[in-house]
Amino acid sequence: MALLASTPGAGATATAAAAATSLGALKSSLGVARSSCSSRSLWPKTLVAAMQQGSGSTTVVTSGQSSSSGVTEVDKDSFWPLVDGAGDKVVVLDMYTQWCGPCKMMFPKIVELSSRYSDVMFLKLDCNQENKPLAKELGIRVVPTFKILKHKKIVAEIAGAKFDDLVRTIDTVRTG
Repeated sequence: MALLASTPGAGATATAAAAATSLGALKSSLGVARSSCSSRSLWPKTLVAAMQQGSGSTTVVTSGQSSSSGVTEVDKDSFWPLVDGAGDKVVVLDMYTQWCGPCKMMFPKIVELSSRYSDVMFLKLDCNQENKPLAKELGIRVVPTFKILKHKKIVAEIAGAKFDDLVRTIDTVRTG
């Protein structure tokens, strides 16, 4: 669901200005006071969960929707319905925090895996205060943590930024 867009080749200033204008309009249309919510603050869960910029365009992705990266941002409300809807697909959940350096280093690799494994659903969960109940339910202790699910059950876990272990585990679960 593209809520914001700028023309390809537009400068960063134009893109930022278009994004700020569109974000303000979005907030107004949803009844969110401008002063109560800055573009850097956490929005209510029904609003924007992730904003992706790249190649001259800006796309806002609401929670539970896939971004152009092939990795879907989830929250405590959208995670289990998406897992239920995955059917027989293997699900890889990247549990991260925005301040975590190793999490940031792993994300481009996760995007790469999402393009390599079209039969695997890739999700990411920001383990912030809002999502703390789900993180606790899933037993997270460190970030990043990767939970691999099959048939709605956690079948493997990789704690830490261990890319090779993650790839081996995905391959094992996919073929097993």
